[in-house]
Amino acid sequence: MNRILIWIVFNAFIAALLALDLGFLHRASRRPSLARSLVASALWILLAAAFGALLYGWQGRAAALEFSTGYLIELSLSADNLFIFYLIFRHFRVPQAAQYPVLFWGIIGAIVMRAAFIFLGAGLFRRFHWVMYAFGLLLVFTGVRLLFQHGVAIDPEKSPALRLLRRFLPVTAGYADGKFFVREDGRLLATPLLLVLIVVETTDVVFAVDSIPAVLSITLNTFVVYTSNIFAILGLRSLFFALSSLIDVFEYLHYGIACVLLFVGAKMIVSHYYEVPTWASLAAIGAILLVTIIASVLHRERPGEA
Repeated sequence: MNRILIWIVFNAFIAALLALDLGFLHRASRRPSLARSLVASALWILLAAAFGALLYGWQGRAAALEFSTGYLIELSLSADNLFIFYLIFRHFRVPQAAQYPVLFWGIIGAIVMRAAFIFLGAGLFRRFHWVMYAFGLLLVFTGVRLLFQHGVAIDPEKSPALRLLRRFLPVTAGYADGKFFVREDGRLLATPLLLVLIVVETTDVVFAVDSIPAVLSITLNTFVVYTSNIFAILGLRSLFFALSSLIDVFEYLHYGIACVLLFVGAKMIVSHYYEVPTWASLAAIGAILLVTIIASVLHRERPGEA
């Protein structure tokens, strides 16, 4: 099959999934139960696994392993991103029904930004190999900072994009049924929901600076990197509502994410001297996340603790 046609078919498939997700599955715009969120998240993961199996039959074992590793990295880093989204929603007191459009358009924006970052990053890595070492150091620095970070401090009001919008566009006092713009007395006004969307999008750019180089450390195959990112992003809405219900359970998850960043960063730095096999990266990242999740659950169930 023609390579351009493959890209067109894949993106058409993704567009259909997004249309189904917004127009049918979540038309009611109400917060789903924990059970429903977990089932939906599991379905998205199964869909990614099915694509990995398809990739195995099409491009072989190496491509399937690279896809699986990239998907696991992106999904684990997205978990940290979702905790930030949770704090943003809480800061702005976003009604539950209004969280759906923000998450949906946030996902659309993330897909566009990740695609641009992937093609730019892959080109830089191929042309200037030293860029890999620079990003490796960045990931190690981010991992160390996250490892010793206690709690999450975030001030959405410091967002430059937010300040710029408030300067040039009047904002309504309250939320308007999940709308980003409303007209009052012939004037176009932004709602606070638009401010929330801008903060979410700018925050995602910061996270993309970490996640895209991490996946590019596994492979420079742009199709594999792109598809692994897209499949991880697609399930973020369901994963958000699942994690927001379990936010107190995964106490040690940020330590696991920090260790993933440290591992991937170190892998990039030593890549000139030793190439870590993809299967070993997949096993290491999976083990790190599994250990931190089990530790969180065991700590939560320890007798005598709240």
